[in-house]
Amino acid sequence: MLILFFLALRFVLVAMFVFIVVALFRGAPFVPMPPIVVGKMTALMNVGAGEKLVELGSGDGRLVISLARAGAEVHGYEINPFLVLWSRFNIFRAGVSGKAFIHWADFWRRDVSSFNGVALYGISHIMVKLEKKLTRELKPGSKVVSYVFTFPDWQATQQDGNVYLYEVPGYGSK
Repeated sequence: MLILFFLALRFVLVAMFVFIVVALFRGAPFVPMPPIVVGKMTALMNVGAGEKLVELGSGDGRLVISLARAGAEVHGYEINPFLVLWSRFNIFRAGVSGKAFIHWADFWRRDVSSFNGVALYGISHIMVKLEKKLTRELKPGSKVVSYVFTFPDWQATQQDGNVYLYEVPGYGSK
């Protein structure tokens, strides 16, 4: 019985290591967002009823939950299956199951054109590529809120500390 426990523990640790390595190359590692930052990001998004938002790399779901409580339908894309399960549990506990959804997915392979707002806590090495993806897929004027890391060519329309709000530029502008 003890051998089975250690085999299972070894499997879990190896799987976590693999997902951390994948996350570093495909996005950012999971770092919990402080509650005050969640509040700032939610406030800057100025969520209205009927909005459909997405969080790229949704971690434990805390921002997805906050945006859903503010009135939006929110989807989170998370590559780590352990965080997907934890997020889904947190969404259930928060009572926003009909408005908040977590998908086990690599956001690089997902089309975000059906959303009118994007939230993220990225990392510097993905911001150039992510700016291109969002410019290509989102409608001009769509809102994007980012914590800490900025986009290279976009100018923030609002800022609260190191939380930045952007509007996707129209065609022919930066």
